[in-house]
Amino acid sequence: MGRLILWFVVLGFLVLGSYGYPEEDLVVSLPGQPRVGFKQYAGYVDVDAKNGRSLFYYFVEAEADPHLKPLTLWLNGGPGCSSIGGGAFTELGPFYPTGDGRGLQRNSKSWNRASNLLFVESPVGVGWSYSNNTADYTRGDAATAMDMHMFMMKWLEKFPAFKTRDLFLTGESYAGHYIPQLAIALLDHNEHSKDYKFNIKGVAIGNPLLRLDRDVPSTYEFFWSHGMISDEAGLAIMNECDFDDYTFGSPHNVTDACNHAISEANDMISDYINNYDVILDVCYPSIVQQELRLRKLATKISIGVDVCITYERSFYFNLPQVQKALHANRTSLPYRWSMCSNRLNYDDKDGNINILPLLKRIIENHIPVWIFSGDQDSVVPLLGSRTLVRELAHDLKFNITVPYGAWFHQKQVGGWATEYGNMLTFATVRGAAHMVPYAQPSRALHLFSSFVRGRRLPNKTRPSIDD
Repeated sequence: MGRLILWFVVLGFLVLGSYGYPEEDLVVSLPGQPRVGFKQYAGYVDVDAKNGRSLFYYFVEAEADPHLKPLTLWLNGGPGCSSIGGGAFTELGPFYPTGDGRGLQRNSKSWNRASNLLFVESPVGVGWSYSNNTADYTRGDAATAMDMHMFMMKWLEKFPAFKTRDLFLTGESYAGHYIPQLAIALLDHNEHSKDYKFNIKGVAIGNPLLRLDRDVPSTYEFFWSHGMISDEAGLAIMNECDFDDYTFGSPHNVTDACNHAISEANDMISDYINNYDVILDVCYPSIVQQELRLRKLATKISIGVDVCITYERSFYFNLPQVQKALHANRTSLPYRWSMCSNRLNYDDKDGNINILPLLKRIIENHIPVWIFSGDQDSVVPLLGSRTLVRELAHDLKFNITVPYGAWFHQKQVGGWATEYGNMLTFATVRGAAHMVPYAQPSRALHLFSSFVRGRRLPNKTRPSIDD
């Protein structure tokens, strides 16, 4: 009997107790946090000890059965924007800031219902990630992928239980560069490693920058098709702008006539529209700042969506007690935390890289790829992404395995989707924007759950297991 009890104790320790997680990174509780049953960890991973280059991470266990769930990495884009401020505390993590910016509220549609979640402030210079060598704040795609490869290796040394776990790589926007390039770096590692190999099971990217000369003109197609600019403005842009030669950081490739047409179009759109979500109301900062000072609830202008979350999030992360709880800002950085970095000097030319050949190689390694688009985003609209996915499928010689059509969630249209060759999926999320989980949390969770479980999006209205 005594041996049986001892066996149960040992088993309980293995299953429910320590998996070798670093106790020094355990987040006991965040200020103003609701009580939850899952654990959180946060801290630094040194990717270059010589230069003192360190990336900050936040990890949250799955809500239930974390030892059985996969690991999902999420990266925001920019380049230079925080995955912790964006993904973790605005979109798909377990908490949102409260209206007074001093506490947290539960996100009932957090993606940790389906997976363990890992968020990283990358590249160095973003958020609380830092280097002791100022030259490291000049980065590009190659250096970012190299650092993230090193990060993943060292993070798994901190959390060895995840070395054998299924790994999903996800993100949005400029993560259309980050995630495929990281996936290639990990595949190269697997090819040459005689020891540990990454168990990559899928790649999913929302509203991703994939090919600049296609994604940029689709912005102006979106403006015109949504009645945001006139016929004359739309025609002027189409006639005067040669987007085949469009590049980041090269104004000489854009004619004066094109610049004039774009300027007129921007005047029509006005500053009172959020290009990342064209149906979202704007926040009036002076009102919010006054409310924050008075510690009252911030004004919510749009029903169900807190349009002032940007200010509340910044206020919360700059509270000393929050940084202490997260083990953040360990070097007392001489600047405030901000969502997007103004210290990072990122190589503009890297924005011109065509990502489709990388996605092709990922798929040829039998890793499914999902591209999803919020249909209210004008910055990287679905118009360009859908076309690029179709071209990629044609290059792979994939047939259509699921014809383009509506998918459903809770007996309503969740968006539209198509699949090629059982490996490549394009899906829209109805009513969502650039930050899909922020604008449509329930539909986004349904999409993500389908992705990590290897299921197609339901194309019938009958309730599914997730409903």
